[in-house]
Amino acid sequence: MFQQMFAEMNEMLSDIARQLPEAQGVRRHELLSKYRMLRKMSDEALDEWLAFAEALSLFRQKVELTEVPEPETPLSGEDSGIEMENFARGQGYYKLLMFPKCIEQFSVVISRYPNNLAARLYLAMSHLHQGEAPAARVHLEHMLPLVQSRKLKAHLYNAVGCIAASGRRFDEAKELFGLALKYDPALPEPDANLEVCRRGRGELQFGFQLVSLL
Repeated sequence: MFQQMFAEMNEMLSDIARQLPEAQGVRRHELLSKYRMLRKMSDEALDEWLAFAEALSLFRQKVELTEVPEPETPLSGEDSGIEMENFARGQGYYKLLMFPKCIEQFSVVISRYPNNLAARLYLAMSHLHQGEAPAARVHLEHMLPLVQSRKLKAHLYNAVGCIAASGRRFDEAKELFGLALKYDPALPEPDANLEVCRRGRGELQFGFQLVSLL
């Protein structure tokens, strides 16, 4: 239910972002009205979620529960605690493509839990969307020694390689793409990116499977 709602909100926001630069007059006013509506919906959804999370917390304090820990996911990192409010808001901002706000929220999370891989990945992808490759690289490289999954590690090396190649540091990029293939020989993006490095031109493939892990 929530995934469908956010998918529709994302689609609407993408349409607004695509049309707004050339819109004028009444059409521009309509698009801005839709944006304000989305912003209001986002704020209300986050407020309701936080109220529910607080109610859950109070319930746990009043009732003794024996909970079976959930299996650790590849993105959970060694820290299980998360600043719930900031994390939830960051996720909401990411889904609404509000990347500067997303960066603000997840920066708070990693200030307390620096090894939380999900927060690091949100930050890296948000910085990439903002065109801030050096900042994205910091988070991706922080993740590398913490990640256990060979597939995820391959994706991370590929992404860092793309950042190096985009700065025309092709020798460094080739080494990184080689490491990506070492951890996942079946991953197609590093091979394509190695060809870009050899030719010195072409479109780099970051491998947006990273986004699907969020």
